Amino acid sequence: MGMDNAPEKMSLMRLSGPSTTATLLNVPISPVKTLSFETLPDAHKSASTIVSPTDSFFAASTIVSPTDSFYVEFQRGDPRNPINYSWLRKWCITLVVCAFNGITSPATPSFAMGYGSMMQDLNCTRFEATVAYCLYSLGFGIVPLFTSSLSEEVGRRPIYLVSAFLGAMCNVLATLSNNIQTIMVARVLGGAFASTGAILVGGTIADIWEPHERGLPMAVFSMVSMVTTGLGSIISAWLELDPHLQWRWIQRIQAIVQGTYFLLSLLIMEETRSQIILRHIAKKLCKETGDDRYRVRGEETQPKLSTMIKTSCTRPIMFVLTEPIVTSICIWVFFMSGVLYVQIGSVSGVFKHTYHFNVGQSGLVFITVIVGSILGLCANVYQDALYRKYVSQRGPEARLYIACLVALLLPTSIFIYAWTADPRIFWMWPVVGLSIFMFCSFVSYQVVFVYLADWQVPRTVSLIISVKHYLLMQLWSNGVFCFGGSGLSSFGFPLFSDTMFNKLTYKWANTIFGGVAVILIPVPFVLFLYGPSLRKYSTVCNQLMQVEEKTAIESRDDGA
Repeated sequence: MGMDNAPEKMSLMRLSGPSTTATLLNVPISPVKTLSFETLPDAHKSASTIVSPTDSFFAASTIVSPTDSFYVEFQRGDPRNPINYSWLRKWCITLVVCAFNGITSPATPSFAMGYGSMMQDLNCTRFEATVAYCLYSLGFGIVPLFTSSLSEEVGRRPIYLVSAFLGAMCNVLATLSNNIQTIMVARVLGGAFASTGAILVGGTIADIWEPHERGLPMAVFSMVSMVTTGLGSIISAWLELDPHLQWRWIQRIQAIVQGTYFLLSLLIMEETRSQIILRHIAKKLCKETGDDRYRVRGEETQPKLSTMIKTSCTRPIMFVLTEPIVTSICIWVFFMSGVLYVQIGSVSGVFKHTYHFNVGQSGLVFITVIVGSILGLCANVYQDALYRKYVSQRGPEARLYIACLVALLLPTSIFIYAWTADPRIFWMWPVVGLSIFMFCSFVSYQVVFVYLADWQVPRTVSLIISVKHYLLMQLWSNGVFCFGGSGLSSFGFPLFSDTMFNKLTYKWANTIFGGVAVILIPVPFVLFLYGPSLRKYSTVCNQLMQVEEKTAIESRDDGA
């Protein structure tokens, strides 16, 4: 699935002046000697247009200056452009990158399943084991703020590969650890490497799918994450039950799976970031022609890597503090992610002490994650149908129909789980509550990505402007999500949840969480009803529209 060497056409653009628009030509890549300007007469003269290589060189009335640059861009319909890949190829790429998230998602719940044997083997306290459990989330949430900009410089594929390899090494380190402190180091590093790759999945999906096509791929991304979380927990629970396996084999199996994924990815994973692909083509042209004027548009103005890292670290905080839509979603996801980690950690205790389940039986309760994910995928199909039907009327808020339902079901599911976990009540009822809660988590997880992407990039923005800003906004929205939701809340909530459960019992502690969920019910409804009005006060949207208007005016002037 690499780049073809066939003599296909691509677009080359040269700026004719500092204040004018670019002129577009269809220039064949091969034979490259048609682009060799040493053969042109009077090549030292200045030019305001590009000579078509299909014209007679000597009949050309305008000659290209050797100091000018040629911008390499994809033609419309170019098969090398990731957005033009075949349907089958797009889904192969989607499943490969989603598998990365699938092998890293079980790291947290499976670790919790091995608490008992690890505490006994390493002679550590439950609180120390819980800290190690939470440090994975800390690395997962904070480190991408510094590393996500690397894909702008080196592309997606190298980051996936490096993250998979180093993540496997962290599991090896955990397997060989003889004290809880080493486990903590392995966990925080493992979370860092897992997040660096996983955070790119949304960007990869944006590389190859059109905006109206991203709903289902994002749902598959969420489903893979949730389903593997459930499967990992079930498998780890039965490993913990076997006295010859227990927590070390939980880590070994994760290392084996990640290592296998790394080796397979070396063979089948490909680059999807169009700028990186164009950069390779430009370098190839420079090498073949001996002319170093071929380049990718934006290279001259692209900020330094240090500047992009600084932006990715500070912009999410600015968004949370200044953008009402991001603030409200961040609060909602912060709570959702925190409670998700608390519920995952509480399953073993609830069913062990209330229904006298062993570790293996408690692990089977995580089937609820799989059930919730399947229901969530079905709900997403319906949500996509609603989106296509009402997007012309409601804009990005057409993504929020199911989110409004989730806002009502979330506190309901927590209350069911809290009030039915009683020896006098059949154990199936708290399982039902957990299944509904996992459904809510699944839907909210994928709604955040898709809605923020739609909100940040208006459909009317011109192609070049929208691509440039979309990449930046996708980076920032992912940073907001990880920083506010999956990071800090998933790190902090489990640290105090054990104390809550001991002091208040599972029933009343979960009732408090349900009460907070009731308070947050209005969030998606407010966004659904007043999202367009809130966007009018959005600094980001206003800046994008100003750029669009300026571009439109310049285009009209050039046409005149």
